[in-house]
Amino acid sequence: MNKPSSRRKKATSAASSEPKPALEPEKENPASVTIEVTALVVPEELSESEQHDRLHLERKVEHAFYEAGKALTELRDRRLYRSTHRTFEEYCRDRFGFTRMAAALKIASVKVIDNLSTNGLQNAPSTEDGLQILPTNERQVRPMTNLEPQQQREVWQQAVNKAGGKIPSGRIVQDIVDKIRERTKVPNPYREGEICILLPKDNPDLRGKGGCWGVIAHVGDYSCTVGTWDGDYTVKIEHLKLVELLEEDCKFMQQLCMRLRQLHQVASRDPSVDWLLQGLGKQAKPYLSSLQAKLLAAMEREYKLSWKQQK
Repeated sequence: MNKPSSRRKKATSAASSEPKPALEPEKENPASVTIEVTALVVPEELSESEQHDRLHLERKVEHAFYEAGKALTELRDRRLYRSTHRTFEEYCRDRFGFTRMAAALKIASVKVIDNLSTNGLQNAPSTEDGLQILPTNERQVRPMTNLEPQQQREVWQQAVNKAGGKIPSGRIVQDIVDKIRERTKVPNPYREGEICILLPKDNPDLRGKGGCWGVIAHVGDYSCTVGTWDGDYTVKIEHLKLVELLEEDCKFMQQLCMRLRQLHQVASRDPSVDWLLQGLGKQAKPYLSSLQAKLLAAMEREYKLSWKQQK
């Protein structure tokens, strides 16, 4: 028997049964520690000339919609679109991608800005550098377009004060205008012969008439009577949206409304007539396509309706 070998095995077994000492945590090497340092960016001062240029460019950006409105006004009034387009609406859509109402709002904004910046605003709100605080987008101007000049100035002054001396949001301006309307009589902005679109909102009498256009036949203190292809409706001014058109375009729409009403009064009309009436009754445009004109004329011949164009 090899006894020494047996003793070595026992010794090894005994040694393996002893608890091993816990490993000590690895000590950090000071040389490997990462320290985050935030870099301080020191603002670079602008020269007096650069400051002037910055303010000038900022004002141009803020009032780009005003310059657009001035340009559109001149294009419309001088009919500089006539070499390529029949109507101002077509021109704005094709050349700038503006809807009819977008162009109209930019044009209306010009009068509001001119009023706020030039008429009796010696105590008008201004920034720390002395620049007058004026609207910077159509949303701020839209609620004031139907107000009298003095009311526009009062509304804007209150809106700037409510915004803490800064440019107010369109919502702030709208809230102040709503409060003024509650306590004062706002003049009816519409005139007889103008073209408007019906806005049903909460008026059950206008259910199904959303988007229909009509001719204003009577103007009251707070409402208008509007003639459409299928009848007359007396609605409040908040249920109307003006279609900005030249006088000649309004005349075209007035005549078209008369033609549509004549067809609607035919008791034995074919259902296809109603399809045309409903389609044209929601197309608030001062023109007809070639096919639309042919269809309308064909239906008038079918029911022996005479129509004489007014000069």
